[in-house]
Amino acid sequence: MTYTAWFDGIRKDDVALAGGKGANLGELSHAGLPVPPGFVVTTGAYDAFVAAGNLKGEIVGLASQADDPAAFEAAEGKIRALFARGEIPDDMADEIRTAYDRLANGGAVAVRSSATAEDLPGASFAGQQATYLNVRDAGALMEAVRACWASLWTARAIAYRKRQNIEPESVSLAVVVQQMVAAEAAGMLFTADPVSGRRDRSVINAAWGLGAAVVGGQVTPDALVVDRASGRTISRETADKEVMTVYTEDGTGERPVPEAQRREAVLDDEAAAELARYGARIEDHYGAPQDIEWALAGGEFFILQARPITALPGAQPPTDWTVPDPKGYYARGSIVELLPDPLSPLFASLSAEPVAQTLQRIVEELLGEGIFPEKGLQFTTINGYAYYYMALTPQTLWLMVRAIPTALGSVIVRQSGERLWREVFRPRYARAVEEWEAKPLREMSATGLLAGVKELLYRGTEYYTSVQLIMPSAYLSEPLFTGFYNRLIKREGDPPAQTFLLGFESTPIRAEKSLYDLARWCREHPELAAALLDAPSDGALDLLKTDHPAVDETVWREWQSRFRDHLDRYGHMVYDLDFAKPVAADDPAPTFDTLKYYLRGEGKNPHERQRAAAGQREHYTRAMLSRLKGVRRMIFRGLLGWAQKYTPLREDALADVGLAWPLLRQMLFELGRRLVAAGAVEQASDVFWLEQDELQDTAEALDAGRTEIERLPDALGERRSQWRAQKLATPPTLLPKGARFMGIDWERWMPARSDEQTGDTIEGVGASSGQVTAQARVLRGPEDFGEMVPGEVLVAGITTPAWTPLFAMASAVVTDVGGPLSHGSIVAREYGIPAVMGTGVATRRIQTGQNVRVDGDAGTVTLLDGTDEADAVQPSPETGAEARNLPSAKTIVLFALAAGAVVAAAARWRNRR
Repeated sequence: MTYTAWFDGIRKDDVALAGGKGANLGELSHAGLPVPPGFVVTTGAYDAFVAAGNLKGEIVGLASQADDPAAFEAAEGKIRALFARGEIPDDMADEIRTAYDRLANGGAVAVRSSATAEDLPGASFAGQQATYLNVRDAGALMEAVRACWASLWTARAIAYRKRQNIEPESVSLAVVVQQMVAAEAAGMLFTADPVSGRRDRSVINAAWGLGAAVVGGQVTPDALVVDRASGRTISRETADKEVMTVYTEDGTGERPVPEAQRREAVLDDEAAAELARYGARIEDHYGAPQDIEWALAGGEFFILQARPITALPGAQPPTDWTVPDPKGYYARGSIVELLPDPLSPLFASLSAEPVAQTLQRIVEELLGEGIFPEKGLQFTTINGYAYYYMALTPQTLWLMVRAIPTALGSVIVRQSGERLWREVFRPRYARAVEEWEAKPLREMSATGLLAGVKELLYRGTEYYTSVQLIMPSAYLSEPLFTGFYNRLIKREGDPPAQTFLLGFESTPIRAEKSLYDLARWCREHPELAAALLDAPSDGALDLLKTDHPAVDETVWREWQSRFRDHLDRYGHMVYDLDFAKPVAADDPAPTFDTLKYYLRGEGKNPHERQRAAAGQREHYTRAMLSRLKGVRRMIFRGLLGWAQKYTPLREDALADVGLAWPLLRQMLFELGRRLVAAGAVEQASDVFWLEQDELQDTAEALDAGRTEIERLPDALGERRSQWRAQKLATPPTLLPKGARFMGIDWERWMPARSDEQTGDTIEGVGASSGQVTAQARVLRGPEDFGEMVPGEVLVAGITTPAWTPLFAMASAVVTDVGGPLSHGSIVAREYGIPAVMGTGVATRRIQTGQNVRVDGDAGTVTLLDGTDEADAVQPSPETGAEARNLPSAKTIVLFALAAGAVVAAAARWRNRR
């Protein structure tokens, strides 16, 4: 049997023989590109090694039985030991050594794993198996080959394949052995601009030494943009390149770049043009834009790898953040915390007026009329992102300062805001939903459907605005209690302040317990549990409409009823306020993923967790009250009661913001289906990419009886492309950039940092205490929920109440947007996991699978991969109260004393009445 194959004999279709990486390198080599020569230790060699040691049954058994992080780790250790003990057959070893001698003649080679599952649709195994560089003799090569084989069964790879439903017995592994290039420089070449999507430009990243420092992000490389047609360098940014990866006696390592080279350009214009020409050849060969790894040695370029560029945008992302009114203030706060992405055209055009109207009403009710001039308070978009606009003149500010004390007294002391929310706005919102639910959608006119959408959207925005009446109490009570307790009450050995605020009921916690209870009931019926675990999550909605042949009909019907009941009660919680994004009620796949997590017996019992937290809270509260006397006891009790009431109340209020969203989306999809039937759009979801006026005109045409309507703008595709480009931008939290008013830096109070944060330590808001080091999982939205592996650090743009089930799996939480009192912070504290909020850059700086250290006390996230942990950048001296946008200790104590006295006095006054 032949166990090796040379690159010139391998083509792109030979994945079963050479794995994905090996097949690709063979294809590039055969096309005449300058690929360093090499061979592949084929999958047949792996299979023969496993068969010779009789290992397959044991490996498959260990991998199949593992179903949680600890079991994945245990399986990896046992399988690794099997490979370490196994003997490579003599004829195989001889063939590999012979090929090595022919290739390198005792010189250095690179050894990389090449899995057969790498190119499966929907599966991405990048970085999940092993690479060994600068391997210098046959003995080291054999050990590297054995280690690559074993890397097919890392804990991460086993868990990933289980999520992708890839059977353990179906996978195999080849090993690429390639001549090492003594690279003087290396980097990446993109044959289309990955940011703007322009196909007429190539983008080159270049740094000194081997390419590992560029790929791993340890160095900021030079960046060049080359015109594809002429080869002319359009732009160039020459970086200060502090480190480079070089060969060492036992592999590779990082070294400082010589001072003379740090700021020197790696490639001149002629070299950049030559490299771009190679890129054009590779793109032409594959027929699609490519992401290429390259190296430069002895004045010659070498191609090390090429792969398609995924999700290439079609438009230039925004760079100009000029605002319509340079004297106004544009802020991303409050409602826009639930709108992290660019808005869909329909949501942007429909929501602007109702949000502005309801916000103006609340301002007038709280502060009085005439605070803002006409149209001085608006909801608008800049480069697709939502902003509040305020005409903040000196007169407006003075009127607000005068009115705020009275408003706070009404909202906090007299609790008028809570009463309005509970007795007026919440019932009004629910009543509107009930009235429109009672109407048969298919019998309604198109304009009637659109009118319903507008009313429900208005009631939803009105409701959200009413929730702001609760916020002053929620935002003040917890930090004031915490500050007072930490400064004037807490002694050594006392619990942290958050202990007194945990264990309460809230809608997100009730939703989690409901799902846990459903899973527990399902486990009482083994055939049902097995059927659900085998079912793909993206088909969860279909399970509610069909029978299952392997499950008793009565049990199946009961499960459907219980799951529907859960979705009816909690399926309206939004992941994103833009109604173009689905909610669990109409796309329950993320909810079903969590149900299966509990079905597998993973995660803590939320009832027990809550009981333990409540027990601790009550125990320490009694102990503290028995210890304190006089004024301190009165203030402690008043502030504690205040914080304990409003923290869960805020969560209840926010959870219902999307109460109308399932119905509203049904109405819009009904309109979309009618547009498809009339030939106006291609698919029902195109309705979200229309402007309000376009949809209004088309609805009127439908009602006029026109069966065929002129096709709506071809700009729908362009709008989608523009949205994707806008999504690549990081919107400033306050515009105009750097604006100050009366000398105040208002950006300090925004829910996210807006600086780029280029070091190894990312700063944010320390929102839940503790420290965790683990792999990161970056989730862009509910469509990614199924990728979450228990024990990983959850990294997201924001987390709304609908994200709560993921907290049961996460070891820590990091977000772009948020603060100490955001939903993610509150829930993280309930789960006892560290949280860092408001980093502004986490989802762009952190990669899935990257090891990070989350410090919820310092408010920092340290990127560990490729960084010597001891040399990691430490938090700046401002980290702490300054970085967290919190008032000083003195301010907290004084305000706590005053507020506590007011709350206690108000309570006594109410009791006397």
